Amino acid sequence: MEEGLQRCFVLHRRPYSESSLILDVFSEEYGRLSIISKGARSKRSNLKGVLQAFTPLLMKWSGKGSMRTLRQAETISLGIPLTGINLYSAMYINELLVRVVEQETPYPALFLDYLTALTELAQSTNPEPALRRFELALLSAMGYGVDFLHCAGSGEMVSPEMTYRYREQQGFMAFIRHDPLMSFKGNELIAISERRFTTPEQLKAAKRFTRIALKPYLGGKPLKSRELFLPRTRSILK
Repeated sequence: MEEGLQRCFVLHRRPYSESSLILDVFSEEYGRLSIISKGARSKRSNLKGVLQAFTPLLMKWSGKGSMRTLRQAETISLGIPLTGINLYSAMYINELLVRVVEQETPYPALFLDYLTALTELAQSTNPEPALRRFELALLSAMGYGVDFLHCAGSGEMVSPEMTYRYREQQGFMAFIRHDPLMSFKGNELIAISERRFTTPEQLKAAKRFTRIALKPYLGGKPLKSRELFLPRTRSILK
């Protein structure tokens, strides 16, 4: 079975045999796929500069099962310009998708969230807001539904000045004592719900929540992208 041209990004690639590549691809209509590109590493291949991460692509493939075969690939535009800490942040997003998203499950909205995150990273000096927004979009796409605006105990709207403790599978409960790992101010929860982060405290709270929520999906295996960071940049993703 051969599909028409699809909008895609390469998330990860690795050598296969003497001249081929195995690609982890995130497509708009088909989700994440494994695709073999035969001969892509040969000197005569016209795909050597095409199958790069963070480059918008049109791709066509054929086959069934866990491994498809690439038939055509062309760039839609130049690669999204990412350098330094923003490049490392984009690599982290790619690894999240590879680790968390099931193969052959369509996530068209998440594909657009991914494109938005890369664009924001290319234009920003601080990658954290883009990272937090994408992590929250990923959790939403995976069905991790959390009500940030209502107290799980009383059902009342959260108060900006009150403290709430997060309880897995329940939500946020009004809490008197401060727990540095599991408690959140009401204004922080409102900011998370709106994906709007105007203070360092709101960003830290969003990071704390996404770490809690992503842990069951990632298990105990560390993310390789974090190991690439210099000590001064690791704090953004840890």
